[in-house]
Amino acid sequence: MAEYDDGFLKAYLQDRRKIVEEALEHYIPADDIPAEIYEAVRYSLFNGGKRIRPILCLAAAEAVGGDMASAIPVACALELIHTYSLIHDDLPAMDNDDFRRGKPACHKAFGEDIAILAGDALLTEAFVLLSRAEKVRLSGFSAEKRLAVIQEIAYAAGICGMVGGQALDMLSGKFEAEENTLREIHRRKTGALIVAAVKSGAMIFNAGKDKIQSLAEYGINLGLAFQIADDILNVEGDRELMGKGTGSDAAHDKLTYPALLGMKMAKEKLARHIEVAVASLSGFDERAMPLVVIARYVMERKS
Repeated sequence: MAEYDDGFLKAYLQDRRKIVEEALEHYIPADDIPAEIYEAVRYSLFNGGKRIRPILCLAAAEAVGGDMASAIPVACALELIHTYSLIHDDLPAMDNDDFRRGKPACHKAFGEDIAILAGDALLTEAFVLLSRAEKVRLSGFSAEKRLAVIQEIAYAAGICGMVGGQALDMLSGKFEAEENTLREIHRRKTGALIVAAVKSGAMIFNAGKDKIQSLAEYGINLGLAFQIADDILNVEGDRELMGKGTGSDAAHDKLTYPALLGMKMAKEKLARHIEVAVASLSGFDERAMPLVVIARYVMERKS
Protein backbone atom coordinates (compact mmCIF):
# COMPACT_ATOMS: atom_id res chain seq x y z
CA MET A 1 0.00 0.00 0.00
CA ALA A 2 1.04 3.65 -0.37
CA GLU A 3 3.87 5.19 1.63
CA TYR A 4 3.61 8.53 3.38
CA ASP A 5 2.64 11.20 0.85
CA ASP A 6 2.55 14.69 2.29
CA GLY A 7 0.75 16.17 -0.72
CA PHE A 8 -1.99 13.55 -0.71
CA LEU A 9 -2.37 13.80 3.06
CA LYS A 10 -2.67 17.57 3.09
CA ALA A 11 -5.38 17.54 0.40
CA TYR A 12 -7.21 14.63 2.01
CA LEU A 13 -7.25 16.13 5.50
CA GLN A 14 -8.30 19.53 4.18
CA ASP A 15 -11.21 18.05 2.21
CA ARG A 16 -12.45 15.82 5.05
CA ARG A 17 -12.03 18.56 7.63
CA LYS A 18 -14.23 20.85 5.54
CA ILE A 19 -16.90 18.14 5.30
CA VAL A 20 -16.86 17.59 9.07
CA GLU A 21 -16.97 21.27 9.92
CA GLU A 22 -19.88 21.95 7.58
CA ALA A 23 -21.77 19.10 9.24
CA LEU A 24 -20.92 20.38 12.73
CA GLU A 25 -22.38 23.75 11.79
CA HIS A 26 -25.58 21.97 10.86
CA TYR A 27 -25.80 19.72 13.90
CA ILE A 28 -25.01 22.22 16.66
CA PRO A 29 -28.35 23.80 17.56
CA ALA A 30 -28.69 27.55 18.00
CA ASP A 31 -32.25 27.81 19.31
CA ASP A 32 -33.34 27.80 22.93
CA ILE A 33 -29.78 27.73 24.30
CA PRO A 34 -28.33 30.23 26.81
CA ALA A 35 -26.11 32.53 24.79
CA GLU A 36 -22.98 32.13 26.89
CA ILE A 37 -23.04 28.33 26.73
CA TYR A 38 -23.62 28.47 22.98
CA GLU A 39 -20.68 30.85 22.55
CA ALA A 40 -18.40 28.71 24.72
CA VAL A 41 -19.34 25.54 22.83
CA ARG A 42 -18.70 27.14 19.46
CA TYR A 43 -15.51 28.80 20.69
CA SER A 44 -14.04 25.43 21.60
CA LEU A 45 -15.53 23.39 18.77
CA PHE A 46 -14.38 25.73 15.99
CA ASN A 47 -10.96 26.56 17.39
CA GLY A 48 -8.84 25.08 14.63
CA GLY A 49 -8.86 21.37 15.48
CA LYS A 50 -7.42 18.85 13.03
CA ARG A 51 -10.60 16.67 13.23
CA ILE A 52 -8.46 13.51 13.25
CA ARG A 53 -11.01 11.33 15.07
CA PRO A 54 -13.95 12.10 12.78
CA ILE A 55 -11.68 11.79 9.75
CA LEU A 56 -10.55 8.37 10.96
CA CYS A 57 -14.21 7.36 11.26
CA LEU A 58 -14.90 8.44 7.68
CA ALA A 59 -11.73 6.77 6.42
CA ALA A 60 -12.64 3.49 8.13
CA ALA A 61 -16.12 3.61 6.60
CA GLU A 62 -14.61 4.03 3.15
CA ALA A 63 -12.00 1.33 3.82
CA VAL A 64 -14.77 -1.28 4.23
CA GLY A 65 -16.63 -0.05 1.15
CA GLY A 66 -19.16 2.14 2.92
CA ASP A 67 -20.72 5.45 2.00
CA MET A 68 -18.80 8.22 3.74
CA ALA A 69 -21.85 10.51 3.88
CA SER A 70 -23.74 8.05 6.06
CA ALA A 71 -20.91 8.04 8.60
CA ILE A 72 -20.81 11.82 9.04
CA PRO A 73 -23.16 11.99 12.07
CA VAL A 74 -21.06 9.41 13.89
CA ALA A 75 -17.89 11.29 12.96
CA CYS A 76 -19.33 14.55 14.28
CA ALA A 77 -20.41 12.93 17.55
CA LEU A 78 -16.83 11.78 18.07
CA GLU A 79 -15.58 15.34 17.59
CA LEU A 80 -18.09 16.67 20.11
CA ILE A 81 -16.80 14.18 22.67
CA HIS A 82 -13.17 14.95 21.88
CA THR A 83 -13.77 18.69 22.25
CA TYR A 84 -15.49 18.20 25.61
CA SER A 85 -12.45 16.25 26.80
CA LEU A 86 -10.09 19.05 25.79
CA ILE A 87 -12.14 21.68 27.64
CA HIS A 88 -12.04 19.61 30.81
CA ASP A 89 -8.37 18.63 30.37
CA ASP A 90 -7.36 22.29 30.33
CA LEU A 91 -9.11 23.12 33.62
CA PRO A 92 -6.96 24.12 36.61
CA ALA A 93 -8.02 20.96 38.45
CA MET A 94 -6.74 18.86 35.54
CA ASP A 95 -3.80 19.87 33.31
CA ASN A 96 -4.11 23.57 34.13
CA ASP A 97 -3.37 24.81 30.59
CA ASP A 98 -4.11 28.43 29.78
CA PHE A 99 -3.98 28.03 26.01
CA ARG A 100 -5.42 25.65 23.44
CA ARG A 101 -4.43 25.90 19.76
CA GLY A 102 -2.93 29.34 20.26
CA LYS A 103 -6.00 30.85 21.92
CA PRO A 104 -7.06 31.17 25.56
CA ALA A 105 -8.50 27.91 26.87
CA CYS A 106 -12.27 27.84 27.31
CA HIS A 107 -12.07 28.41 31.06
CA LYS A 108 -9.84 31.43 30.49
CA ALA A 109 -12.24 32.90 27.94
CA PHE A 110 -15.53 32.13 29.71
CA GLY A 111 -14.69 31.14 33.29
CA GLU A 112 -14.38 27.72 34.87
CA ASP A 113 -18.09 27.35 35.54
CA ILE A 114 -19.14 27.94 31.94
CA ALA A 115 -16.25 25.81 30.64
CA ILE A 116 -17.36 22.82 32.72
CA LEU A 117 -20.93 23.22 31.51
CA ALA A 118 -19.80 23.65 27.90
CA GLY A 119 -17.91 20.36 28.14
CA ASP A 120 -20.91 18.66 29.71
CA ALA A 121 -23.12 20.03 26.94
CA LEU A 122 -20.86 18.73 24.17
CA LEU A 123 -20.67 15.24 25.66
CA THR A 124 -24.44 15.05 26.05
CA GLU A 125 -25.15 16.53 22.63
CA ALA A 126 -23.02 13.83 21.02
CA PHE A 127 -25.51 11.20 22.13
CA VAL A 128 -28.47 13.37 21.24
CA LEU A 129 -27.01 13.48 17.74
CA LEU A 130 -26.44 9.72 17.54
CA SER A 131 -29.91 8.85 18.83
CA ARG A 132 -32.08 11.23 16.78
CA ALA A 133 -32.94 9.45 13.54
CA GLU A 134 -34.73 12.47 12.11
CA LYS A 135 -31.59 14.61 12.36
CA VAL A 136 -29.03 12.20 10.99
CA ARG A 137 -28.57 9.88 8.06
CA LEU A 138 -28.46 6.77 10.24
CA SER A 139 -32.22 6.40 9.84
CA GLY A 140 -31.68 3.72 7.20
CA PHE A 141 -29.89 1.48 9.70
CA SER A 142 -31.53 -0.83 12.18
CA ALA A 143 -32.11 0.13 15.80
CA GLU A 144 -29.71 -2.66 16.77
CA LYS A 145 -26.95 -1.22 14.60
CA ARG A 146 -27.51 2.27 15.96
CA LEU A 147 -27.45 0.96 19.53
CA ALA A 148 -24.22 -0.96 18.88
CA VAL A 149 -22.50 2.18 17.60
CA ILE A 150 -23.77 4.25 20.54
CA GLN A 151 -22.58 1.61 22.99
CA GLU A 152 -19.15 1.43 21.34
CA ILE A 153 -18.64 5.19 21.58
CA ALA A 154 -20.12 5.51 25.08
CA TYR A 155 -17.84 2.75 26.38
CA ALA A 156 -14.80 4.45 24.86
CA ALA A 157 -15.72 7.81 26.37
CA GLY A 158 -16.64 6.51 29.81
CA ILE A 159 -15.04 5.16 32.93
CA CYS A 160 -13.52 2.14 31.17
CA GLY A 161 -12.08 4.36 28.45
CA MET A 162 -11.24 8.04 28.25
CA VAL A 163 -12.55 9.09 31.68
CA GLY A 164 -10.80 6.18 33.33
CA GLY A 165 -7.59 7.03 31.50
CA GLN A 166 -7.74 10.63 32.63
CA ALA A 167 -8.27 9.48 36.21
CA LEU A 168 -5.25 7.19 36.00
CA ASP A 169 -3.24 10.03 34.49
CA MET A 170 -4.17 12.38 37.32
CA LEU A 171 -3.31 9.72 39.89
CA SER A 172 -0.16 8.48 38.17
CA GLY A 173 2.08 10.03 40.82
CA LYS A 174 0.70 7.50 43.29
CA PHE A 175 1.63 4.51 41.12
CA GLU A 176 4.98 2.89 40.58
CA ALA A 177 6.53 4.37 37.44
CA GLU A 178 6.49 1.47 35.01
CA GLU A 179 5.74 1.02 31.34
CA ASN A 180 2.64 -1.13 31.82
CA THR A 181 0.99 1.63 33.87
CA LEU A 182 1.88 4.23 31.28
CA ARG A 183 0.58 2.09 28.43
CA GLU A 184 -2.71 1.58 30.24
CA ILE A 185 -3.13 5.33 30.74
CA HIS A 186 -2.46 5.99 27.07
CA ARG A 187 -4.66 3.11 25.89
CA ARG A 188 -7.63 4.50 27.76
CA LYS A 189 -7.10 8.25 27.70
CA THR A 190 -6.19 8.65 24.04
CA GLY A 191 -6.51 5.28 22.37
CA ALA A 192 -10.07 4.34 23.35
CA LEU A 193 -11.80 7.07 21.34
CA ILE A 194 -9.53 6.48 18.34
CA VAL A 195 -10.40 2.77 18.42
CA ALA A 196 -14.09 3.69 18.66
CA ALA A 197 -13.71 6.03 15.68
CA VAL A 198 -12.41 3.37 13.30
CA LYS A 199 -14.60 0.57 14.65
CA SER A 200 -17.82 2.59 14.51
CA GLY A 201 -17.06 3.74 10.97
CA ALA A 202 -16.86 0.09 9.93
CA MET A 203 -19.73 -1.16 12.10
CA ILE A 204 -22.23 1.10 10.35
CA PHE A 205 -21.69 -0.86 7.14
CA ASN A 206 -21.78 -4.36 8.60
CA ALA A 207 -18.08 -5.01 8.15
CA GLY A 208 -16.97 -8.52 9.04
CA LYS A 209 -15.46 -9.37 12.41
CA ASP A 210 -12.02 -9.80 10.89
CA LYS A 211 -12.08 -6.32 9.38
CA ILE A 212 -13.33 -4.74 12.60
CA GLN A 213 -10.67 -6.57 14.61
CA SER A 214 -7.96 -5.37 12.23
CA LEU A 215 -9.23 -1.81 12.54
CA ALA A 216 -9.28 -2.15 16.33
CA GLU A 217 -5.63 -3.25 16.24
CA TYR A 218 -4.87 -0.28 14.01
CA GLY A 219 -6.70 2.07 16.40
CA ILE A 220 -5.00 0.72 19.53
CA ASN A 221 -1.54 1.23 18.08
CA LEU A 222 -2.38 4.56 16.47
CA GLY A 223 -3.79 5.81 19.78
CA LEU A 224 -0.67 4.78 21.68
CA ALA A 225 1.51 6.36 19.01
CA PHE A 226 -0.52 9.56 19.07
CA GLN A 227 -0.04 9.98 22.82
CA ILE A 228 3.67 9.14 22.67
CA ALA A 229 4.01 11.78 19.95
CA ASP A 230 2.19 14.25 22.21
CA ASP A 231 4.59 13.44 25.05
CA ILE A 232 7.58 13.98 22.76
CA LEU A 233 6.20 17.27 21.44
CA ASN A 234 5.66 18.46 25.01
CA VAL A 235 9.42 18.20 25.44
CA GLU A 236 10.83 19.32 22.10
CA GLY A 237 7.91 20.73 20.11
CA ASP A 238 7.68 24.22 18.62
CA ARG A 239 5.39 26.35 20.80
CA GLU A 240 4.25 28.48 17.89
CA LEU A 241 3.32 25.49 15.74
CA MET A 242 1.59 23.77 18.63
CA GLY A 243 -0.32 26.83 19.83
CA LYS A 244 0.44 26.04 23.48
CA GLY A 245 3.37 25.85 25.83
CA THR A 246 5.82 22.97 26.18
CA GLY A 247 7.38 21.49 29.28
CA SER A 248 4.14 21.19 31.26
CA ASP A 249 4.48 17.41 31.65
CA ALA A 250 7.85 17.75 33.37
CA ALA A 251 6.60 20.69 35.44
CA HIS A 252 3.69 18.57 36.73
CA ASP A 253 5.93 15.50 37.13
CA LYS A 254 3.66 13.51 34.81
CA LEU A 255 4.42 9.95 33.80
CA THR A 256 5.40 10.02 30.11
CA TYR A 257 7.48 7.87 27.78
CA PRO A 258 10.32 10.42 27.50
CA ALA A 259 10.45 10.74 31.30
CA LEU A 260 10.28 6.98 31.90
CA LEU A 261 12.39 5.58 29.07
CA GLY A 262 14.27 8.53 27.62
CA MET A 263 13.69 10.33 24.33
CA LYS A 264 15.50 7.81 22.13
CA MET A 265 13.46 4.84 23.30
CA ALA A 266 10.25 6.89 23.26
CA LYS A 267 10.80 7.60 19.58
CA GLU A 268 11.53 3.91 18.94
CA LYS A 269 8.25 2.99 20.65
CA LEU A 270 6.42 5.55 18.53
CA ALA A 271 7.86 4.11 15.31
CA ARG A 272 7.05 0.56 16.38
CA HIS A 273 3.39 1.35 17.11
CA ILE A 274 3.05 3.01 13.72
CA GLU A 275 4.61 -0.04 12.07
CA VAL A 276 2.12 -2.36 13.78
CA ALA A 277 -0.81 -0.06 12.97
CA VAL A 278 0.06 -0.08 9.27
CA ALA A 279 0.67 -3.83 9.24
CA SER A 280 -2.81 -4.42 10.69
CA LEU A 281 -4.28 -3.02 7.47
CA SER A 282 -2.59 -5.61 5.25
CA GLY A 283 -5.90 -7.34 4.55
CA PHE A 284 -7.47 -4.17 3.11
CA ASP A 285 -7.25 -2.84 -0.42
CA GLU A 286 -6.34 0.65 -1.67
CA ARG A 287 -9.45 2.12 -0.10
CA ALA A 288 -7.58 1.95 3.22
CA MET A 289 -4.73 4.12 1.90
CA PRO A 290 -5.89 7.20 3.88
CA LEU A 291 -5.60 5.22 7.11
CA VAL A 292 -2.04 4.24 6.21
CA VAL A 293 -1.08 7.80 5.38
CA ILE A 294 -2.67 9.18 8.56
CA ALA A 295 -0.58 6.71 10.57
CA ARG A 296 2.59 7.97 8.91
CA TYR A 297 1.49 11.53 9.66
CA VAL A 298 1.06 10.79 13.38
CA MET A 299 4.71 9.78 13.57
CA GLU A 300 5.96 12.85 11.75
CA ARG A 301 3.55 15.54 12.98
CA LYS A 302 4.89 18.76 14.47
CA SER A 303 1.78 19.94 16.32
